[in-house]
Amino acid sequence: MRPNDSLDDVVRDYLRSLTVERDLSPLTAAAYRRDLEQFAAWLARAGITRLGQLDRRWLRRYVSFLGEKSYARRSIARKASAIRSLLRWALIHDLIPTDPSVDLAVPKLDRPLPKVLKASHAAALCESPSLDHPEGLRDRALLELLYGSGLRVAEVCSLDVGHLELSHGRLRAVGKGRKERQLPMSDAARRAVVSYLSQGRPTLLSKRPEGPDRSALFLNTRGNRLGPRSVRRLLTRYSLAEGLPPSSPHALRHSFATHLLDGGADLRTVQELLGHENLATTQIYTHVSTERLRAVYEQSHPRA
Repeated sequence: MRPNDSLDDVVRDYLRSLTVERDLSPLTAAAYRRDLEQFAAWLARAGITRLGQLDRRWLRRYVSFLGEKSYARRSIARKASAIRSLLRWALIHDLIPTDPSVDLAVPKLDRPLPKVLKASHAAALCESPSLDHPEGLRDRALLELLYGSGLRVAEVCSLDVGHLELSHGRLRAVGKGRKERQLPMSDAARRAVVSYLSQGRPTLLSKRPEGPDRSALFLNTRGNRLGPRSVRRLLTRYSLAEGLPPSSPHALRHSFATHLLDGGADLRTVQELLGHENLATTQIYTHVSTERLRAVYEQSHPRA
């Protein structure tokens, strides 16, 4: 046991192990770092600097502190999850005799139903970019893939040209935990991607022909890989231009799943397409479909 190890050193060693052993994405690793460094700094202000000084009482106080600071319940749950992960790692590596985070109570999360676009609105959004310039060709292809294949925004941004199998109408997506899955492309998405590759991408690539992102499918106006923030901005712009509420990439993913279920797809298939490890994560879309059925019933039945 090494209970006298500096908490800062333990956090640093754990964060290093995340990138080596678990191969987390840079965004996930950065979130762990922020949450654990915030926790260690809070403890240090209270005079707790050694791993062996940490007990369940301090964990409960920290959760209470976050609540008093009006952190959202989802943020508190995420921070508590990072602490649990750290302490489980410390226990496995024989740094502590017991895990003080066992049975740590955190606020229960509400599970709001995801926002879903009507099929007609999703189609209008996908068709809104102009095809008269490279950026419009790019945006049409990008929106068609978000809606037609249910990609996460990070997945669509990480696509390389080599991930596409246009002759078979499918693509290879790299999801959470670097897990890969094969996904079908809709006919509309395949046509849009073909047009973008032949008429749009070469112009964008010419802005930086020797840059590091030559393999990236979606490029910005400087010839670099398009980032998630830019995708969110352009989606908001197209939503407003179509007279729709500001939409997000995840709303198109939610719409993809819900419209599949509305069309008769089974839950297991939708789970595979979305890349969910747990079927319970996918089951929220059955609630969305039920809500939609209820809304249609109340609007349509004279005795509703």
